[in-house]
Amino acid sequence: MQFFIDPYFPDSINAVGDAGMAGFDEKRPLYLSGCKNFLAKYREDIKQLHQNGASGADVTHLLSDMMDELHNKLFLSIIIDLGGGDEMLEHISLIAVGGYGRGELNPYSDIDIMFLHDGVLSSATVEDIAQKLLYFLWDMRLDVGYSVRMIIDCVEMAAADGTVKTALMDARFLSGSRLLFTTLTKVIFSQILPKSSDSFIKEKIADMKIRREKYGSTVYLLEPNLKEGEGGLRDLQTAIWVSRVKYKFTEMRELIIKGIMNDEELESYHAALDYLWRIRNELHYFNGRKNDQLTFDAQVHLAGFLGYSDSDRVLAVEDFMRDYYRQGNKVEHFASSLISRCIWRDEGALKILGYFVRRPVGDGCFVIKGELTVPDETVVEGTPEVMMKFFEYSQKHGVTLNVRVKGLIRKNLALINDKFRRSREVNQSFLNILRSPKGVADTLRLMHHLEFLNRYLPELEHIYCKVQHDLYHIYTVDIHTLFAVEQAEKMLNGEFREAMPIPCRIASEIGKPELLILSVLFHDIGKGSGGGHAEKGAAMIPTIARRMGLSREDSERLEFLVRQHLLFAHISQRRDLNDEKMIAQFARQMETSENLKMLYLLSVADVRAVGTDVWTAWKASLFQELFEKAFAILDRGGFQQEASSERVTSMIKKVTDILENDFPVAETRRELKAMPVRLLLSTPAPLIAEQVRLLLGLEQSDILLRLTHRPESGYSEYTICAHDMPGMFSRITGVMAANGINILGAQINTSKNGKVLDVLQVNSPQGTLITDTARWQKIEKDMRQVIHGEVQIATLVAKRKRPTLLTARPAPRFATRVDVDNDVSEEYTVIDILTHDKVGLLYLITSTLAEMGLYIGVSKISTKVDQVADVFYVQDIFGHKITVPEKLSEICSRLMTAIDEWV
Repeated sequence: MQFFIDPYFPDSINAVGDAGMAGFDEKRPLYLSGCKNFLAKYREDIKQLHQNGASGADVTHLLSDMMDELHNKLFLSIIIDLGGGDEMLEHISLIAVGGYGRGELNPYSDIDIMFLHDGVLSSATVEDIAQKLLYFLWDMRLDVGYSVRMIIDCVEMAAADGTVKTALMDARFLSGSRLLFTTLTKVIFSQILPKSSDSFIKEKIADMKIRREKYGSTVYLLEPNLKEGEGGLRDLQTAIWVSRVKYKFTEMRELIIKGIMNDEELESYHAALDYLWRIRNELHYFNGRKNDQLTFDAQVHLAGFLGYSDSDRVLAVEDFMRDYYRQGNKVEHFASSLISRCIWRDEGALKILGYFVRRPVGDGCFVIKGELTVPDETVVEGTPEVMMKFFEYSQKHGVTLNVRVKGLIRKNLALINDKFRRSREVNQSFLNILRSPKGVADTLRLMHHLEFLNRYLPELEHIYCKVQHDLYHIYTVDIHTLFAVEQAEKMLNGEFREAMPIPCRIASEIGKPELLILSVLFHDIGKGSGGGHAEKGAAMIPTIARRMGLSREDSERLEFLVRQHLLFAHISQRRDLNDEKMIAQFARQMETSENLKMLYLLSVADVRAVGTDVWTAWKASLFQELFEKAFAILDRGGFQQEASSERVTSMIKKVTDILENDFPVAETRRELKAMPVRLLLSTPAPLIAEQVRLLLGLEQSDILLRLTHRPESGYSEYTICAHDMPGMFSRITGVMAANGINILGAQINTSKNGKVLDVLQVNSPQGTLITDTARWQKIEKDMRQVIHGEVQIATLVAKRKRPTLLTARPAPRFATRVDVDNDVSEEYTVIDILTHDKVGLLYLITSTLAEMGLYIGVSKISTKVDQVADVFYVQDIFGHKITVPEKLSEICSRLMTAIDEWV
């Protein structure tokens, strides 16, 4: 398309005024009218071309050419009207800068121009020319930025301001003195660009970081900014600015000659620009103004404009945005790759000194200057599996992948086939990455960015760049997933310990952190297959697990977590958490405490990754309440379904390894297998090892006692290890009561081989630590005598006068409550007692149970301030649950009476 502005400036314009010579003020309305008509005509023609399918590049260049014609006509007309001619034009140039200088104008883009002069014309004359032109442009409602400078001004301002330097790099001659512009060009390349090139590059990289913080640090925001966001136009521009400062070129093709870029990369650069320009052109036309935000409304419009259509499974807008994100990913990769090449310096020296400065890390990989490099790139062709090692070594040594290594991976993605995916070495390397205490999310994010992750785990392709077209999610499904992985990682490594102590504590207890990460990674993979994504995703897990070589237990747990990943949030936020039957049903669905713990952590990570404001203190409290109530029910059931689990087997092995030099392996394993499952699941391996030492020590001594003071917690821990006998716990608590010891908590652990390990948390009735050695010696003497039957516990308690045994107390603030549950445990009847605390209470309860011929197998004692919540798991003398209603009623009645009458 050619632009002709002269027909809009008729010859009669010069006939206005006296003697046929019109003044500027008289001509101005005619100039303005002509310019408006010119713009209206050609703008409409260009818009029509755009709507008929013209490329983004064609439209931006046509708009730029149109503005060139307008500016040149006005500039020359003003010079002539001011009485100037060729002589005046020798001393001033009109120059396009910025995007206009690059010849890249969109329909409502800003227009930046510079009036460059050599100082011969007076400042007043130059300002007059500039003002007259600018007022014309402003009156035509054009957004114009301008500057009036001499070459010396350009040098000084470019040195002080990187924005000026970038604008000058894009400078393009419009009209006036060509010689003056040529001189400026020489100065730009000889003085401006060489100065502080390193600091300029650092500044542009810092600017990029600031932009991403402002507009979103990922390509995959659901309403991305086309210009400033990651993967947008500014990324491409920054890469070119940085490379121009580094390599001093005027045309992009020079980078190919210099060996910095190949033909394919240059072609992808122009294709990316064209794609983004076409979208930006339509975005401007759609909004009727400059606008770079791809809002939901704009996305729907653009999808239709670009020819996308709805299908049964996917909306047109989702298809369009998926393609947009894929293109954005390519843009980001191109930009970061080109910038990296500009940063990577002194490569020739490194080749010479390489073996002196590089550190080998395995499989032909080296670390140089904080980057992982692969000197022999042919290693990938012969052994594609090494690509997974690149990521493992990068994570392990805390370094980034060199830009060439990234390119090597992208170039060889086709080598990732089914053999690669089933490789034991590859899968072990991947699981090592997931097990690492640091860098998990960053490594997965890099894998995703290089499109390696989708190749290795093709099921993730279902959610790659998958849009959730709603206001609740602000990221695409794949990026939401990676953010969720980051949340899970920070709970696992304790980074969130202060803000989220409960999730971090639970995360430290799970057996296989890599399984939690996998569950987060796969929780939404069903979203690319239509509705019911939890079920659809779960159906994919067995295939993935077999391919990765996971055990059957891990596979089943992973499938469970993906299938149920919506359940925890649903129950906690939409159901009555005081509904005991509902909680019990939920706990039964969990089957094991490990399932519950992982589902809780997966749910927390999932919700927190949706957006910054979605996770609230209220949701956190609901999640915690549901977890604690469900865990208590599984605890009451004795964790029976976990007795043969891999985690229990793993714990037995860990403890056996710790004790292998102290005891025969067979003895240790026998003792561990006899221990309660709940103890193996809830206690760290080193502590279990110490407890096993005590239990095995019973072969030489029938009673072992251990005292540990914990001043930081305000209590002492008293451990009693002995052979079980009727009323054992009653005897222990009686000794404590007789010696005026307050029991804060207690855990009874009875092994299948008849050994008892009871742990009591105790302090004084006043709440202070008891450190009197003589007092503890008296307690130990009493304990041995009572357990041996040398002293009757009732006699020992009776010797202590009631006023000293029981301190004065206020009337209870709440009534005593005794509940019986025969459903939660297969082996025991569970008795819950809620009452007011007092010294000797535990002895009272346990002795009452013993008098009724009940055997206590498990006990959980919990005291908060002055309120006691005690749980006892009991059987009759034959080892059976108590099921006769009359007997159950008697138990409740006698306990209530005993507690309330104890004063």
